[in-house]
Amino acid sequence: MRQPIIIGSRGSRLALTQAESVLASLKEANPGLEFSVTRIITEGDRHRNIPLNRMPGRGVFVKEVEEALLDGRIDLAVHSLKDLPTQIPHRLSLAAVTMRLDPRDAFVSQGRKLGELAPGSIIGTGSLRRTVQLLAYRPGLEVRGIRGNIDTRLRKVFSAELDGVIVAAAAMLRLGWKERIIEYLPLENFLPAVGQGVLAIEIRSEDKEIAKLVRPLNHEPTWRSIVAERTFLHALGGGCRAPIAALATISGDTLMLQGMVASASEDGILRATAEGSLIAPQALGTRLAQRMLEMGASQFITEARQQ
Repeated sequence: MRQPIIIGSRGSRLALTQAESVLASLKEANPGLEFSVTRIITEGDRHRNIPLNRMPGRGVFVKEVEEALLDGRIDLAVHSLKDLPTQIPHRLSLAAVTMRLDPRDAFVSQGRKLGELAPGSIIGTGSLRRTVQLLAYRPGLEVRGIRGNIDTRLRKVFSAELDGVIVAAAAMLRLGWKERIIEYLPLENFLPAVGQGVLAIEIRSEDKEIAKLVRPLNHEPTWRSIVAERTFLHALGGGCRAPIAALATISGDTLMLQGMVASASEDGILRATAEGSLIAPQALGTRLAQRMLEMGASQFITEARQQ
């Protein structure tokens, strides 16, 4: 095996923190091997002035990293799983996922909780999924689309440009900023993105040495949960621009999957839940997707594709 083994990552502070955590785990399990992290600029990083739901194509935060993996510049890639499309390019595969951190969305402000904000207060988010759920929860608030690294978003709050922002709780925890979280938003109102809180390790499918190297990092309960979530997303049409959310949780031998599909024009939200066997996560994801399509999610998805 060639050394050092090169890990590819986006260049943001959060992405590098995530890659370094995987590097530390690999080094602990393989003290005789050398590892390094390479930063790769993605399309999503280059075009921060364009809203994510308006950017063409899929995988705007992973495409260039995957290209580096395919041409051999890196040996494995570390992604936020929520950024990884359900359809992975030929010759690549999802080899492992880390144990999920808190999957919830978190609210950051200068002290007030969402329920304490006056009507007209401005909340920043670049996510249509968060926007539709926020306006259903607090219809009197104003949403401002924002892009940029998490540090940039927080600066907009503490400079009083925004009254608050909604971010992934896991991102705040990974950066050591737990104390800045004002509240964790309730799952019944703010269902997270598919794979939120999970790190994905992607490799070349034929690279058996790297597959063996990363296999011990795979967290099996998280793997089963994200298979259900990603199957649900894929069965609904995966990369469409409709706001879609899902979260799978485990209780004993049972897997429970919650799903949400909303209208991109913010005039409706559908929610449903299904339970199934822990050993059949794909069947559960497919079943919940079919149920939601029958409930009317297909109309929302068709509308989103036409935008």
